[in-house]
Amino acid sequence: MKKALIVWGGWDGHEPKQVADIFAGQLRKNDFEVEISNTLDSFKDGAKLKTLDIIIPIWTMGKITGEQVKPVMEAVHSGVGMGGVHGGMCDAFRESTDWQFMTGGQWVAHPGGDGIKYVVNIKDKKHPITKGLKDFDVCSEQYYLHVDPAVKVLATTTFEKGEWGEYPSVMPVVWTKKWGKGRVFYCSVGHNAKSSSEPRALELITRGLIWASEKD
Repeated sequence: MKKALIVWGGWDGHEPKQVADIFAGQLRKNDFEVEISNTLDSFKDGAKLKTLDIIIPIWTMGKITGEQVKPVMEAVHSGVGMGGVHGGMCDAFRESTDWQFMTGGQWVAHPGGDGIKYVVNIKDKKHPITKGLKDFDVCSEQYYLHVDPAVKVLATTTFEKGEWGEYPSVMPVVWTKKWGKGRVFYCSVGHNAKSSSEPRALELITRGLIWASEKD
């Protein structure tokens, strides 16, 4: 049985506890043993982290110390997967460039706020995460991110118009990358429990987490 650690906290507006419970339920349906924690000190035990198959952060903003982030980076580098969504992974720990380097991106804006209608376009139709999935509509925050050029983009969204100079532009929504031997998965959809549990988004996220848990 695979092992997953979900660590939730940070800004309550993203409903981290509820999202953690949703993801835990999906993983348990797929034969994972899941531990849920609400403290970043769970990251300090590097030896334990290396026994896991995947680490799932759900922690928007906040601060992470060197003694918390280093064991995570080493565990993923050794082959443990990492996966997450929205601000819980790529708007976590804004001051930690190490975290951003590992995860592949950092949120910078969501023009128009919550409730924007946009389309997620599946770009890689052969990847195990996205194979057989179709483009789908989202009504939520449309994330504008700074993105690592080394990521493999699986899905995108297009910013059609706006007043800040960011348009027109195509922005990654779903990507994977390697961190040492570890697989990293990210999806910018998943603002809260409602967005994360939308069937098309949840299928995509679940596939991504399972993929990240696997070894090359």
